[in-house]
Amino acid sequence: MTASLHAGRFRLPLQRPLVMGILNITPDSFSDGGRYAQLDAALAQARRLLDEGADVLDIGGESTRPGAPTISVEEELARVAPVLRELVSWQVPLSIDTCKTEVMRAALAMGVDLVNDIAALEAPGALDAVAESGAAVCLMHKQGVPQSMQQAPQYQDVVGEVGAYLQVRREQARVAGIATERILLDPGFGFGKTFAHNAALFGALPALCRDCGPLLVGVSRKSMLGHLLGERPATERDAASVAAALLAAQSGAAVLRVHAVRDTVDALKIWQGLLPLSLPAES
Repeated sequence: MTASLHAGRFRLPLQRPLVMGILNITPDSFSDGGRYAQLDAALAQARRLLDEGADVLDIGGESTRPGAPTISVEEELARVAPVLRELVSWQVPLSIDTCKTEVMRAALAMGVDLVNDIAALEAPGALDAVAESGAAVCLMHKQGVPQSMQQAPQYQDVVGEVGAYLQVRREQARVAGIATERILLDPGFGFGKTFAHNAALFGALPALCRDCGPLLVGVSRKSMLGHLLGERPATERDAASVAAALLAAQSGAAVLRVHAVRDTVDALKIWQGLLPLSLPAES
């Protein structure tokens, strides 16, 4: 595995899983829509996530939940730009969660360190926008678009197809000039996938981490967890989210994208602190 992630102003070691705290500057995100739409609330939440141990902040201005409507570049920038301008001065690793090239360029110009793109830089000009910067990128797999992706997703071999797609996009990013040390890959849990597809991918994480390199895993509060909990509301899935994040870390995930930062950080500390004690002593 790559020893570190080269992300803009930072070199982030990958000897342990990094925790990416989610900051949605949206009125309609599936679990916390509207809570941080105002600048003061967004900055207060950013500070809280950092205090709880987040290694990276992921700022998004457009909901990508199933059925979410698209918004204009202008509206997305109006949401995220004021927050990014403030956060850049904090000298902490920042990610912009967007699939729009114009938003990427604006955020990169402000000093963002990572582009988290559900469309894997497929938009015209997106590869060049990231290649010309020093930022890292997360390339995610999805089937379809958020407006309709969950209507009838189908695969012959979901693990093989997702893995192949991620490897192709990584190679295309490298050809465009994005060094391997700047690339994360994301299987895209919940993006054009049924529960069975998600479960198959989750079970294959060790192989995907081995074959595809550093993986970002984002299952926090998602419906795949609600399915197992009797369709419990998203806001009541944090314990399940921490459990899934820990399982992903044990499977080799390099970055965990989560809402409940403190609890995830605590779980990782316990795992890392107690695991050596459970190993058999050398004779």
